[in-house]
Amino acid sequence: MEKIGINKNGFLIRAVVCPKCNSRILHPADEQEHNKFINLRNRDFRVKMRLVGNSYAVSIPKEIVSFMREQENMMNNMVKLSFEDLGRVSLNFDSGERKEGNARVIRAREYKIVKNNKPVLHVKQFSDSADPRNNKTLVRREEDSEWLANEK
Repeated sequence: MEKIGINKNGFLIRAVVCPKCNSRILHPADEQEHNKFINLRNRDFRVKMRLVGNSYAVSIPKEIVSFMREQENMMNNMVKLSFEDLGRVSLNFDSGERKEGNARVIRAREYKIVKNNKPVLHVKQFSDSADPRNNKTLVRREEDSEWLANEK
């Protein structure tokens, strides 16, 4: 068995792999930490936005902060706030020690073209800054039932 590192959703999971049969065993602590992240990511939190002085404040649920605190001590650190899209704001809790090149941006966009109140074209675009081979554009004409893939 050989030691390797597997990158899943930005997590480096320690593992061992057999070069002959290609079976692998993930480190249980790393796998458990990744599963906690997936469970938090799949939940929707409803939080209040409040006016504090000349700024607005949004409360971050305790479950998210405690998970991040386990990853690194980040209380009282500055965070990066970005206005990404209409109706979308992102917070980046990285301490700034990482280089910008290590950041991973995954985007999904969807367009629907309507003519005479009938859908004509449906386009989905996916882009991954860490692995451009995963970039895809899916196009479906409404009279067709299947998606046509254009990989970029």
